[in-house]
Amino acid sequence: MPNILLLANLNCDRVLQLDRPLTTGGRHYYADNGRRLGGGGANTGLGLIYAGHKVALVSQVGNDKTADWLLAEASIQGLDCSLLQRNDLDTPELLLVMTPDGERTIIRPQRPIFTLGPAPDFTQWQVLYINSSAVGCELWAQAALAHTLVIAQLAKDSRPRPCHVLISSKSDMQNHGIDVNNSDELWQYGQHIASHSLRYFIITDGAQGAVAYSEKAAVSVSSIAAQVIDTTGAGDAFASGLIDGLLAKQEIALAMKTGAEWAAIAVATASSIPGTELQQHLAK
Repeated sequence: MPNILLLANLNCDRVLQLDRPLTTGGRHYYADNGRRLGGGGANTGLGLIYAGHKVALVSQVGNDKTADWLLAEASIQGLDCSLLQRNDLDTPELLLVMTPDGERTIIRPQRPIFTLGPAPDFTQWQVLYINSSAVGCELWAQAALAHTLVIAQLAKDSRPRPCHVLISSKSDMQNHGIDVNNSDELWQYGQHIASHSLRYFIITDGAQGAVAYSEKAAVSVSSIAAQVIDTTGAGDAFASGLIDGLLAKQEIALAMKTGAEWAAIAVATASSIPGTELQQHLAK
């Protein structure tokens, strides 16, 4: 059973279902669908647990009843939360504003600064996955490179992310001013972020699928058709399927296909975290 260490957020999602798409200056009615476990730590980690992996989460939560609920829910689901840090702040809810077509808008306050301690012994871990803005992520990644597979999401501010596999989206690339039609420019940007340890730079594009760029070639996979109910966590599901595939020694194209399958199941599920649909898929 491979050990996977996730550097990612653990959120309390509050779901507000709108009666129609958001419009600037509009007046909207909503139904409060309650709170649910969310964040990249849960959304990515639970799928990997369902696939038989042992997953530990490094994150930060408050020291209040909401944080207690988060830890209890995550632990019940099988996440190892022993490495979580707690601060003295209240844990805010993250608002997920859902429209009838399944798209969501996220509203949250600024997160408090989270500073990592000394890096652990990475010989105990088969994968380090980074989807966090914690201070010190790049130091952990650098320490892990020689011992374990490091997979990272591109940060919003283009900070260094030493890794073997870097993941971003077409829209994020455009926001960074990168020409998404220029494979050489994409690869050079990926190496600038991830260092020369980079093996693949994966760019996702929703319904258009994903492309993995490498030093030698680009490999693309199509998305898988699904009835969209809730797009929350689709990118996290893609990442978890990709990790599962790479741990199974799949070639990059097949690992991305596994990610696409998990993402298709995620958007067809009315939940932030993976549900019984993914468990049934994995049981086949």
